[in-house]
Amino acid sequence: MTAATPVRAVQDPAANTVDGGRARGENVSPPRTAAPAGQSHGANPPSLRSVSEAAEVRAITRGTVQAAMEVLAGIRPVHQLARRLDPRCLASLQHRAALIRRELTRTGNPALARLHRNSTVRSVRVCEVAEGIYEASAVVVDDVRARAVAVRLERNKQVWRIVELVIG
Repeated sequence: MTAATPVRAVQDPAANTVDGGRARGENVSPPRTAAPAGQSHGANPPSLRSVSEAAEVRAITRGTVQAAMEVLAGIRPVHQLARRLDPRCLASLQHRAALIRRELTRTGNPALARLHRNSTVRSVRVCEVAEGIYEASAVVVDDVRARAVAVRLERNKQVWRIVELVIG
């Protein structure tokens, strides 16, 4: 399975213009009203450019960390992260979630029941370690406490895969 690199549309009003802001060969016409959202005037579609690699890694990290916290809270099945996580990381996350569930049923501790609930990723920092390898850290806040999460991502066949996931 291959993944496509996200692209973002960019409008370049100065492209193919001559003095006066008119395109070559374009007749002078009255100004047009603004186009509805998602539509553009003119025959040429907006040019596309690749989103920066760091921004892509940051978005992947944010989404994966949020999903991992939901797995630990028991509101998301762990298999939904199988595409993104290395098998060893996936097994480790599954084991930790099982331990939390088992301890909750054994003790019935209300503080443990609130653990990992309503988690939100507050910030994500990324750093390129080598070509195709990034390390990231995230701050996650839930009902009980704030915690740090460390992630290592590696690009394999144009797909980012998390090979290390450490939740504090």
